Amino acid sequence: MASGEASGLSTRSPREPEPRTPRQDKYSVLLPTYNERENLPLIVWLLVKSFSESGFNYEIIIIDDGSPDGTRDVAEQLEKIYGSDKILLRPREQKLGLGTAYIHGVKHATGNHIIIMDADLSHHPKFIPEFIRKQKEGNFDIVSGTRYKGNGGVYGWDLKRKIIRLYRKEVLQKLIEKCVSKGYVFQMEMIVRARQLNYTVGEVPISFVDRVYGESKLGGNEIVSFLKGLLTLFATT
Repeated sequence: MASGEASGLSTRSPREPEPRTPRQDKYSVLLPTYNERENLPLIVWLLVKSFSESGFNYEIIIIDDGSPDGTRDVAEQLEKIYGSDKILLRPREQKLGLGTAYIHGVKHATGNHIIIMDADLSHHPKFIPEFIRKQKEGNFDIVSGTRYKGNGGVYGWDLKRKIIRLYRKEVLQKLIEKCVSKGYVFQMEMIVRARQLNYTVGEVPISFVDRVYGESKLGGNEIVSFLKGLLTLFATT
């Protein structure tokens, strides 16, 4: 018996690298806000609770577009309460569109997965662990919430409501490069582009609830732009 085996020591060659421990996944939640003073503390608390209970590493990036109702002040207080390692305020001076808010947020994200969701509580953070499990189970590039499968429901949901999604960071970065939309059609275009690029998409049934407080970030003109954007998207893809 070799001396290395007899002593219980490893017989690995000195030149052979030690096996690397897989890095822990980290999830960066992007929260674009506009007039969400009342909703923001609750959605952040629910996010922190969900991540803390599930044990996943996370950060929450708040992208406020110059809200006149004091949303930025609330975000600054939340940053102090939970710590700047968990809550990152990355504001902009004015309302520049949802698509550009995501682009801005991704630049500051340190996670290897990105979760995009609305701050108005239309999506409950309790579903996030299910998104993460689904991604790991199927090794999906994207996981999308849907109200059309399983036990997904809708309460007060209308045309304006968006969909929570989880992306591999590098996939989202590639999609952002391909997308031309900047407003609310941005999310739908990303899924269309994802199909074109053969990215894999998993789905999780979730319930949608209309906003709790505040005003919708989607005005009448933006709804018209949204519909025009959809027509353009379907005409060019």
